[in-house]
Amino acid sequence: MSSALPASFSDLGMPAALERAITDLGFTTPSAIQAQAVPALLDGRDIVGVAQTGTGKTAAFGLPLLAAIDPQLGAVQAVVLTPTRELAMQVADAIQSFATHLPGLTVLPVYGGSPFLPQQRALQRGAQVVVGTPGRVIDHLERRTLVMDQVRFLVLDEADEMLRMGFAEDVDKILSRAPQQRQVALFSATMPTAIRRVAETHLNNPLEITVARQSSTVTSVRQTYAVVPFRHKVGALSRVLAVRKADAAIVFVRTRGAAEEVGSALIEKGISAAYISGDVAQGDREKIVDRLRTGALDVLVATDVAARGLDVDRIGLVVNFDVPREPETYVHRIGRTGRAGREGEALSFVTPSEQSRLRQIERTTRVNLEQISIPSPADVSAHRVQAMLGRAAERAEAGRLDLYRESIAVYLAQHADVDPIDLLATLTALAVGDEGPGVKDDMDDELDRARLAPSSADRGDRGERGERGERRRPSTHIAGGPARWRVAVGHRDGVQPGALVGALTGEGGLTGKDVGKIDIFGSFSLVDIPGGLTAEAMDRLSRTRVAGRPLRIRMDSGPRTDGARTDGPRHESSRPGHYASRPTHGPRGRV
Repeated sequence: MSSALPASFSDLGMPAALERAITDLGFTTPSAIQAQAVPALLDGRDIVGVAQTGTGKTAAFGLPLLAAIDPQLGAVQAVVLTPTRELAMQVADAIQSFATHLPGLTVLPVYGGSPFLPQQRALQRGAQVVVGTPGRVIDHLERRTLVMDQVRFLVLDEADEMLRMGFAEDVDKILSRAPQQRQVALFSATMPTAIRRVAETHLNNPLEITVARQSSTVTSVRQTYAVVPFRHKVGALSRVLAVRKADAAIVFVRTRGAAEEVGSALIEKGISAAYISGDVAQGDREKIVDRLRTGALDVLVATDVAARGLDVDRIGLVVNFDVPREPETYVHRIGRTGRAGREGEALSFVTPSEQSRLRQIERTTRVNLEQISIPSPADVSAHRVQAMLGRAAERAEAGRLDLYRESIAVYLAQHADVDPIDLLATLTALAVGDEGPGVKDDMDDELDRARLAPSSADRGDRGERGERGERRRPSTHIAGGPARWRVAVGHRDGVQPGALVGALTGEGGLTGKDVGKIDIFGSFSLVDIPGGLTAEAMDRLSRTRVAGRPLRIRMDSGPRTDGARTDGPRHESSRPGHYASRPTHGPRGRV
């Protein structure tokens, strides 16, 4: 590639419909990976891109992908593989947003932990682009609900992560089933031997593109974080917004479903909020952003895709409702505030199990984030009282208070035992929405524990250490949760350890190091997860299918008296991450 990179997207040689879409989204100058990858892919080259999330690689492959397919043909023409369902949804949202001016084009995400039948029906109706996790794509291929005869373009996104999770066999099978005349784009954060083997086996004379990681953050932004249990994030967010003085705020979430849920919850609490995601039409998006810009709207909940190109000087606060997966995404998000010479604040909500991500952000950005406490109900009430008292003099000067004086005088005459100061305090409490201690806020105890617990609040130790000096992860999920969990798949189902590791990491939010010993019996399996699981992760995993059967994960209650475990284990892993660390040779994981 030439050292002189294209200065604008119009220089990349894309079709007019795609240029219109990126102009609508506010894209102006291509990133380094986009400037190099887009022209090469438009020329029909296979590429290997070494790039982190947050460098713009989704557009780097998404735009050429759309240029390569025919919207009038209802068959699947492009397949994008991602390691997790969250990334599959994000990538699908992004590609759909690029296809705004391509009528008739459908982008379909497919992943485990979601019912199979709706995905099958969507494929039957016709989708040109499928974005999915390897295990679910394989399921569709084996059931012939996904046919790849017309596939022209394949993408492996975060290939190193897919192989680390045990998807090597699935990736090989999917690529082998695609037509010989196809184009492949492989993106990976690193370039280990296993990735080079995939490139050598399945790519045709690929062009290798490497872009440097972004590591700087905005100096005018105060960067903070708070430890908040997942189930209390919405309540914590509403309190933060109630006491902050920022003109406007953006709340970043990972998925379009989360954008709708969080935005709707804030609106129900009386906050001037709206939400946008890849599903929001461009015209509606423009109206919402204009309301934010003019002051008719104070809070915008958005996915990373939907917030691209958004430039509003009023934004004084960015909240990472979900900690971004990569430090580069964090940098992009907080860059939305602290603009035009103004001060800004970025606040990240971190669950106890996400502190490693926080440390990764700090290492990359070379900034130590400041821990803060979430405001209590008393803090919110005190803030509202001060704001109300600050307007008292102005309201008194405006006049027309006779009605209120008379009403108070009559009340005091009828209640001679009432102190006027107590009455004023009561009326003030009612005015700021404080109904008294009878209305218990379910966040009080949990947030106090989150503030005081050494595992989440003491950043100095970076986690406690056990008696032998080994580092122990902060309390991960369910307090006091057992290390051993039972899943309803076993040897009779043909399950392999790598499949279980793949499901737990892909759907349960764990890493390979979080998964310990695995014992596989005839009709069930036992897995050691020392940190436990959140209720949300348990729900997702219970519906996740491995070897064609739902996991139905639950806490292990120990051996039964009927000798149910006399069949003995068929496979086991004696150390955490054992099978996940050998994805090239290990069995595949179904997600």
